[in-house]
Amino acid sequence: MASDQPAAVLRPPKALRDRERQVAPFDWYEKMRLESPVRYDDDRNMWDVFRYEDVDRILSDYETFTSNVRDATESPFDDDQQGFNRTMINSEPPEHDRLRGFVNERFRPGTIRELQPRLEELTDEFLDGIADEDRIDVVGDFAYPFPVTVIAELLGIPADRRDEFKAWSDALVASPREETKAAVEKNQQERQRARREMGEYFGDLLDERSDGDGDDLVTLAATSDELDREEKVGFCMLLLIAGNITTTNLITNAIWCFHEQGTMEAVRSGEIDRKKAIEEVLRYRSPVQSLRRVAARDVEVGGKSIEKGDVISAWIASANRDSDVFDDPTEFRPERSPNRHIAFGKGIHYCLGAPLARVEADIALKALLEQFDTIEPTDAAKKPVPSQVLYGLESLPCRVE
Repeated sequence: MASDQPAAVLRPPKALRDRERQVAPFDWYEKMRLESPVRYDDDRNMWDVFRYEDVDRILSDYETFTSNVRDATESPFDDDQQGFNRTMINSEPPEHDRLRGFVNERFRPGTIRELQPRLEELTDEFLDGIADEDRIDVVGDFAYPFPVTVIAELLGIPADRRDEFKAWSDALVASPREETKAAVEKNQQERQRARREMGEYFGDLLDERSDGDGDDLVTLAATSDELDREEKVGFCMLLLIAGNITTTNLITNAIWCFHEQGTMEAVRSGEIDRKKAIEEVLRYRSPVQSLRRVAARDVEVGGKSIEKGDVISAWIASANRDSDVFDDPTEFRPERSPNRHIAFGKGIHYCLGAPLARVEADIALKALLEQFDTIEPTDAAKKPVPSQVLYGLESLPCRVE
């Protein structure tokens, strides 16, 4: 944003503000890639970038396109509530290396593989609770409670508060449901309340564990000399939110895709490689639709001149359907190879939890497909998650046998 421009507004483009378009935004992405691959949106005071090449460049070059958007966007938080903004996802080296480095080892693929037996136990527990049902909500009965319980155990917090965790997480990533002043104010108030309650909750836990010797992530943060108190609170909040929402949407989107594309039985039987199918879900219905960056200097992208300070929305979900990179990108090919999707980002900000999300989704889908011979979505009118950056469904009612 140039110095004489107002702060960017964190809401979807006008074209994506109705429910139908939020569920199926892909035709609009294609139109933008062809007609306006880089465009400035006066309504939101930010740039939108749609092509793979440009999105990949923006996410990879942190020196030119910084993730520190704190001073360039409207914040729903008061000035004394900015701890959540001081996290690894919106900082650059050397701060980024410090904020991410102390926990990196816990999320490496080898470390995540050691969790597999416990993840399998948890899936069995949740499926036992719905085994005799003939109708389930994939989201509420399984795709949400499973990953939030996993991240709660890693943090060392009681999973029996998961309804509260969901309310906090949903509030912090939600967009206003209507374009009215009252709806916007309500949305901001709910975000402020969730931020305050989460901050108080984790602040108390960090105090309790400051002299602890536990192996959980809250204790790791509490006893770390690398982070100050605000950063510790922000770290815990970030992990709770990011550690469940993306995986919830990935599992839900997978069942949605497998049914819609008629590949459920082939994935179940092993005829289609499940891990490859998950990668195609990540490309075809990316759980994160876009990421924001700020130009750290004047730069040209796609022939457009972007000024230092301008906010940029890099549309991952559009990039993942770019025909310059993917053959027949509108087709769901469960064993697509190569599959160069960037659903988990790129560069130093590549998703810390990507190895965990992949393993969780693989274990969850294997167990779910083994438990039920039939999983058939019953609600044609799908209700999207109300968020400017996330892609998923609030519920997915299914008939099961």
